Amino acid sequence: MKLYNLKAGMNPRRVRIFMAEKGLHCETVDIDMEAGENRRPEFLAKNPLGTLPVLELDDGTIIAESMAICRYLEELHPEPALLGRTALERAQVEMWNRRMELEILVPTTSVFLHTHPFWDGRITQYGDYGQSCRDLLLKRFAWLDGEIAGRDYIAGNSYSVADITAQCALIVAKACKLPVPPELAHLTAWFARVSSRPTARA
Repeated sequence: MKLYNLKAGMNPRRVRIFMAEKGLHCETVDIDMEAGENRRPEFLAKNPLGTLPVLELDDGTIIAESMAICRYLEELHPEPALLGRTALERAQVEMWNRRMELEILVPTTSVFLHTHPFWDGRITQYGDYGQSCRDLLLKRFAWLDGEIAGRDYIAGNSYSVADITAQCALIVAKACKLPVPPELAHLTAWFARVSSRPTARA
């Protein structure tokens, strides 16, 4: 296998942490988006959307989208289970991962795109929209803080892909000067817990 990667990318980090949790290693090809490598014909032949990550199998088959890659890897390497073991666990992980994508990752991405200096001049930034996403994200932090009170991880008592999704989003939020407010004790403790895992820097 070969993983086409963006070192600082939120979604590539999701896959790297997922793989690290499973002890998986493969050839990694870093793509320089600033230099437009993701828009070159040879990469667009692999993923016409130009997004990362992309997993290329030995037979040339391409899998794009971080969760699709994670599901493929879970099927091949079910332990440790990061998508749940039983039907109920899988449904709960799916529910919470989807919530983390929609309620945490999506507004974080919007904050990054519309307020971070990196995108100034690269895209049309809408500052008011970015600020509204910052406000929304703070509300979602408070919501999540209440939801995880009394448990160690987002989808239950085991670390799962829902935690990976949220921790990758919070890393980007922190880079946008939007860290978890210290008064949100449960979310602060959770972020410290997942950030201390050996795989957190994958």
